[in-house]
Amino acid sequence: MTTTTTAPAGETILVSDVSRWYGNVVAVNGVSFGIGPGITGLLGPNGAGKSTLLHMLAGLLAPSAGEVTVLGESTWQNPGLYRSLGLVPERESVYGSLTGYEFVLLNARLQRVADPVEATRRAIHEVDLEQAAQRATGGYSKGMKQRIKVAAALVHDPPVLLLDEPFNGADPRQRLHMMELFRRLAGEGRTLVFSSHILEEVERLAERVLVIVGGRLAASGDFREIRRLMTDRPHTFRLRTSDDRLLAAALVANDSVLGVELGDNRLTVRTSQLGAFARAIPVVARTIGVSILELRPTDESLEDVFSYLVSR
Repeated sequence: MTTTTTAPAGETILVSDVSRWYGNVVAVNGVSFGIGPGITGLLGPNGAGKSTLLHMLAGLLAPSAGEVTVLGESTWQNPGLYRSLGLVPERESVYGSLTGYEFVLLNARLQRVADPVEATRRAIHEVDLEQAAQRATGGYSKGMKQRIKVAAALVHDPPVLLLDEPFNGADPRQRLHMMELFRRLAGEGRTLVFSSHILEEVERLAERVLVIVGGRLAASGDFREIRRLMTDRPHTFRLRTSDDRLLAAALVANDSVLGVELGDNRLTVRTSQLGAFARAIPVVARTIGVSILELRPTDESLEDVFSYLVSR
């Protein structure tokens, strides 16, 4: 029997204290959030739990604990929900022997669309694949396969779309086209959730961001607020200069510097005020006559950024 949960007004997706584990491995750990119409980005490094979370939203995986509802209905063991939901998985899910047209038409017929031929034509047009529609998908590039999966997910005109790394393999023109399509769909009142490990994709497309790290929800909200958290965190820089000791002594007195460390042919500086430090370092070096030969961050990987958000 399908259970029904009343979601707060305006929320089409509700995740309540959800966990998913495989034996001793915890893939998603105590995650809660609500999503309404518009575009929400799931941001996190590879292996963070984004795909597992999307698969639970799509009803392909059962939560080990907690509850996932879409449009007020539990997603697990609820095939009727697929009338209102479209999924673009990151993993390969096209039949290589079928043409793009046949693949999308198959999905239209499975969804019992009133006019499957016209719906298929329209969906393929949306993703700009008319010229390749009669080719076997086994010969498609990665980007083309992602786009034909988007067409198949759109063919029944669902109000909710779940997209796992939808821009993988897309060239710049294709990426722009897909972003415009997703914005238009969101403007029609649909709910779109897409995952990415690329900050730029999320920044350009998402109205709201959920940062997932190690299966946990590290941060959520407007992207500008998330970006501020990322920028304002402590940063560590490694420098090579003409006189490390002299520069270290001068930097200790600067308000933007948390600490300095002298090592073998290197100077390490920590700051919690990135903008102020960036403005101060050339002025301080020039004032004392020290040349900066190299300055590079040591903690700018996505994993470092996300780990900081988790530790807050």
